[in-house]
Amino acid sequence: MKINLIEYLEDKRTSERADRIAVIDGDRTLNFGELKGLSKKLAKVLVAQKNNLNSAIAVFLPKSVESVIADTAVTYSGNIYMNLDIKYPQERLRNVLAKIQPGIIITSSNFTEQLKNLCGDDILVIDINSALQADETAMTDTELLSRLNEIIDTDPYCIINTSGSTGTPKGVVLSHRNFIDYLEWSFDKLAISENEIMGSLSPVFFDLHIYELCILMAKQATLVVLPEQYAAFPAKLLEVVALRQVNFIYWVPTIMVNIANLNLLESVPLNTIQKVIFAGEVFPTRHMNYWRRHLPQALFANLYGPIEITVECTYYIVEKEIPNEEPIPIGYPCRNTDILILNDENKLANANEKGELCVRGSSLAMGYWNDPEKTAKAFVQNPLNKKYPEIIYRTGDVVYKDEAGLIHFVGRKDFQIKHSGYRIDLGEIEHIIVNCLAGINNACVMYHTDKKEIYLYFESPVEITGAEIRKKLSEFLPKYMLPTQLRYYSELPRNPNGKIDRNFLLQQMKNESGS
Repeated sequence: MKINLIEYLEDKRTSERADRIAVIDGDRTLNFGELKGLSKKLAKVLVAQKNNLNSAIAVFLPKSVESVIADTAVTYSGNIYMNLDIKYPQERLRNVLAKIQPGIIITSSNFTEQLKNLCGDDILVIDINSALQADETAMTDTELLSRLNEIIDTDPYCIINTSGSTGTPKGVVLSHRNFIDYLEWSFDKLAISENEIMGSLSPVFFDLHIYELCILMAKQATLVVLPEQYAAFPAKLLEVVALRQVNFIYWVPTIMVNIANLNLLESVPLNTIQKVIFAGEVFPTRHMNYWRRHLPQALFANLYGPIEITVECTYYIVEKEIPNEEPIPIGYPCRNTDILILNDENKLANANEKGELCVRGSSLAMGYWNDPEKTAKAFVQNPLNKKYPEIIYRTGDVVYKDEAGLIHFVGRKDFQIKHSGYRIDLGEIEHIIVNCLAGINNACVMYHTDKKEIYLYFESPVEITGAEIRKKLSEFLPKYMLPTQLRYYSELPRNPNGKIDRNFLLQQMKNESGS
């Protein structure tokens, strides 16, 4: 069994495949021999500057060949990488650095002065290009790798920052064991092999991208860097996917919804695609069905998991047609993961009874970096087990399990409201709007507690009147579930992960009402 993720890269097979392409970034390519050589060189610089193990090292780079080298180098050095968004506002970046307190930031000359002014003397700023062009250090490869003998599988591999809607993001700590366990399951269940050519669209600070890096290391698969700005130009995105003969995509559904709405798969066929995996948010069924019709050769899988779980904890492989009006299930627990659905009395919910999805197993994150108080609140003792310590994570997501054991996502606990005496799931309204109302491409439904009104923010090519929407919705929903306030967008605001920016819309709602 592997203990450290670097063991995959140091496997004998990797040495035999040194000429195999690891990364394609525009016109640049990097083979595995070069990736290992450059990563080890940078790792030696990191060790020479600060001879630590299991310390946080920040990476402040755009998604690129360099960011892949930096992340791999930090792992070779026996430390923990944390990828940062180069578009972070200054104050947010300052807050993250103060919270995580990395000893080093790896960046490029474009950002060195900005970071030095921000960090002062507390954090060492290293320009990756200068480090890679410098003379070799005295440390040998054997000496570098011997440091990893001190790493065990429960040591941290990376830190991923949450969206931080309350101010400072929380740094979720994930271990080598977390990823190795998830990787081995996914290789088996999703038939992932060394032949994957991954169209990597997720930002560097997102867990989907980190999983892609792990596949790159473990299977010597190829990662094609798709610049984040391509999400705004879906036709160009598909052209690059086709050009690079990508056969594996693991995307957040929003971009896939846009592609379906524009009917782009009709004009840009993706004949090489063999795996379409989606996660991170609900994929409207009618848009997923569009993709399946155009890519009948591909495996489609809906994966679910919050950031506090290593990538995902449930899966559903779509093997039959799902009617547009029915949501896509989130499926079954991944191997070595247990899903507990707890009702309001902290007891296991019965079949078809809604409850909070809670997770136990090797997929659980280690907790939040430098924040024992929030860790203790989120990662708690299993209320069903009084006999020995057993930690579960309470996701705050409401689900139910049907008679066949299939898990269905309902929505967030904080998306459940009490309105006009009725308990309503806002996600149910969103599902009907997106899947059953022609002309609406996407939607976000919110509740104004003080005004006791349901707000609908919707995206469509042309504005549709509130009267038209409510009339159509009344065919599917009772009157008490109909939105009373409707706001049109030609394109809903998105956060850096490509999801609908609910925090922005929430603030808009508050500003509009003066609350």
